[in-house]
Amino acid sequence: MCKLFGENWKREHLLRHVGDIRQIADVRLSELSDGPGRGVRIADFKTGSGFAFTVLIDRGMDIGEATYNGIPLAFRSPIGVKHSCYYEPQNSGWLRNFHGGWLITCGLTNVGVSGKDELGSYEMHGRASNLPATLISYGGRWQDDEYELWLEASIRETSFFGFDIQLTRRFSARLGESYLKIVDKIENLSERESPFMLLYHCNFGFPLVSADSRLVLSQSSVQPRDDNAKKAIENHLVMEVPQRGFAEQVFFHDLNTDGQGYATAAVVNEDLDLAGFVSFQKHELPNFIEWKQMGSKEYVLGLEPANCLVMGREQERQRGTLQMLQPGEVRETMLYLGVMSGKMNITKLVNTIQTQNPVLLHTVK
Repeated sequence: MCKLFGENWKREHLLRHVGDIRQIADVRLSELSDGPGRGVRIADFKTGSGFAFTVLIDRGMDIGEATYNGIPLAFRSPIGVKHSCYYEPQNSGWLRNFHGGWLITCGLTNVGVSGKDELGSYEMHGRASNLPATLISYGGRWQDDEYELWLEASIRETSFFGFDIQLTRRFSARLGESYLKIVDKIENLSERESPFMLLYHCNFGFPLVSADSRLVLSQSSVQPRDDNAKKAIENHLVMEVPQRGFAEQVFFHDLNTDGQGYATAAVVNEDLDLAGFVSFQKHELPNFIEWKQMGSKEYVLGLEPANCLVMGREQERQRGTLQMLQPGEVRETMLYLGVMSGKMNITKLVNTIQTQNPVLLHTVK
């Protein structure tokens, strides 16, 4: 049974009211046809709850726009969505293709700054976000009285004499819900050991992010990345007004988990009665990075679950935390990304995070 428009609906009853369920909930494929994004395939999801998001199939299966009842949730940079053919891997060229969006995939063999190590050179935040995907399947289907939307596709980061890693991603979202589930399967297809670094760069923007917003999480420790962040450690959970010349602040958090092993972080705007959240299995993604960027026109809060930090592959190796994939090895990660509205629901979410009680939303099949 799904909840829509303030009522609980069984499949048979709901379908009497529409000629096609896609009137209410759908995943629709199209292609950008103008500007630097021309040729990028996209998939627009709508769940019927007012929650909608766009998967950028040919940009590493990232998520571009996301809205709730017309309110934008994601930050959008002035660059916009550009085709991966414009990607410049050298130095900080990744930033010239940084569209913002609700989710950017960083990896798969480096996260953070570019550099060079014993395995060769590596690009800023890796190549994943700029790899076109191969579409496997998409659509909607009923499971008893619940209707699920899904899309599955894969990207492959490979080179001759080099690494060969495939990421297969499945998005799913249910009719009437305001969150989505991402399941990633990462497989080393080569005959050689490969570094494995993965970060989910979830970018929340205005109006959810404002001077009235705060970051809610349950942390056992927090560490500033550098001296600039260290100076702002006392206010790292509080958002600010946009400021010219703001220097980014990055904080490394060790999050507590609930009874099911999930760590959750949320940006809460009580004036809007709105909260955006990300929830993930900590044993899969043990690190959580906060990217606080309160700059004028560069106004974004990044919530970033990861299996590494953002200092680059060589420093990850020096720390003794660089993960490796053996030939044929497969890893899986799971992530929830969503929004909640209403004082009661937000209070429940905040209490759930702060008391580490089991999060009840982890039920998407």
